[in-house]
Amino acid sequence: MALIAGIDEAGRGPCIGPLVICAYMINEKDMSLLANIGAKDSKLLSAPKRQKMFAELQKAAKGYEIIEISPAEIDEAVESENTNLNWLEAQKAAMLLNRLNPDIAIIDCPSPNLKAYRDFVYNCLKKKNMELVIEHKAERHLPVAAASIIAKVTRDKRIEEIKQKIGLDFGSGYPADPSTKAFIEKYWRNYPDIIRKSWATYKAVVNKQKTIAEF
Repeated sequence: MALIAGIDEAGRGPCIGPLVICAYMINEKDMSLLANIGAKDSKLLSAPKRQKMFAELQKAAKGYEIIEISPAEIDEAVESENTNLNWLEAQKAAMLLNRLNPDIAIIDCPSPNLKAYRDFVYNCLKKKNMELVIEHKAERHLPVAAASIIAKVTRDKRIEEIKQKIGLDFGSGYPADPSTKAFIEKYWRNYPDIIRKSWATYKAVVNKQKTIAEF
């Protein structure tokens, strides 16, 4: 029976906190366990439901690996002339697959160019006979759905830890969240390590405050 890994991320869009990527591996014969748990795209599940599934998915897994990408590393990729966030994700996906060494890997692809993304990941793999499936909206595959849940729960936990550490609530961390925008406007100088400075939300605040200071 083949070992199948699914890869998905959580936290690509927020301007605060890490991007979390998870590779979740299961034995093909145990796939029904994921169906029984009810694994699906984490965005379709409530936080309590995800939390409950997290423990169940850990037990069912043949193995799983997580990589957290810091705001600084994200900024470096976004503002680089040689790479971007998609290629950074592809590089991390390959790192996860090299750790788990599955027979088949299914990756939820952030890039519009599926073939280029596949080629990039393949070139980074140690195991060249690994079957790579690269798709958009790949959460329809149970191992990818499981990865999306573990990535989301891990990121949510990290966000709560950051809030407790700084003693402030910045909301969801997404640009459209009024609490997040208010936090960045007030504290962008105080907590530079948790904010993605390559995001338009941050740049707008800094430019506005620089303009006010010049005026």
